[in-house]
Amino acid sequence: MIGREYRSGFAAIIGRPNVGKSTLMNSLVGTKISIISDKPQTTRNRIQCVLSRPDYQVVFIDTPGLHRPRNKLGEYMVRVARSALEEVDVIVFIVDIHDGIGGGDRHIAEELRQVKTPIILVANKIDMVQNIEEAERRARDFWEQAEFDEMIVVSAINRTNLDKLESIIVSYLPVGPKYYPEDMVTDQPERFIVAELIREKALELLKEEVPHGIGVEIISFKERTDKNIIDISATIYCEKKSHRGIIIGKGGNMLREIGSRARADIERLLGTQVFLDLWVKVRQNWRDNLIDLRNLGYE
Repeated sequence: MIGREYRSGFAAIIGRPNVGKSTLMNSLVGTKISIISDKPQTTRNRIQCVLSRPDYQVVFIDTPGLHRPRNKLGEYMVRVARSALEEVDVIVFIVDIHDGIGGGDRHIAEELRQVKTPIILVANKIDMVQNIEEAERRARDFWEQAEFDEMIVVSAINRTNLDKLESIIVSYLPVGPKYYPEDMVTDQPERFIVAELIREKALELLKEEVPHGIGVEIISFKERTDKNIIDISATIYCEKKSHRGIIIGKGGNMLREIGSRARADIERLLGTQVFLDLWVKVRQNWRDNLIDLRNLGYE
């Protein structure tokens, strides 16, 4: 690193729900930290991930999607997303170029006009587009109208153009210190990530009306003294009795499948065998209860 200045800083990843923010961050960092599903509003909290290279470090902040809130949880998610914009060196604004640029994207672009932070427009999901030239033209039209600083088309899932995007991000970082150790990829505690992985599997398997009413609380997290096994007990909260039956499934089949899929990811994360015990409880209107929100990690 002789003769080169070390750069470091913070990059917020924003966009409307379900445009690929978490996939992009996981691909850039190279580790699955933020959960992914095809349902909107998957990310509920601000998750910081760290990308360390020999001459720079980028701290990515994966924020909840900006949307019109319908409850206190939604209000919290929007507050988290907006506050992130005031604390970073560069904003990575993602749009889904496959679905097309719509009213939600334009609403965010309008809010960003008041922000002085540099903005990179990232048109994601070009792997799903047949006519890439047309997709690039639409993205460029939007970029020119909104007066963003940079524009790039990518496929987060296939890593297309991600090296180029990384270089653009780093170009906006100031000379600064190394904020985190090189082997650290997130500032989130293991319990939080484990709860998110359980919620991800529920999002994958359950019907559309159930997932938004789901919260996961880690009740216990203990390593056995006699074996290399971690015992984890977690409760999945839902808002309706009918939802509890759906989550458990006939003969407990759905809950077992959620647990099986979650355990596989948790074992990869922790690097050890895991015994996962899942429970399902009804907690009506928890998304509008401030105490419940705090208990489930939404401060």
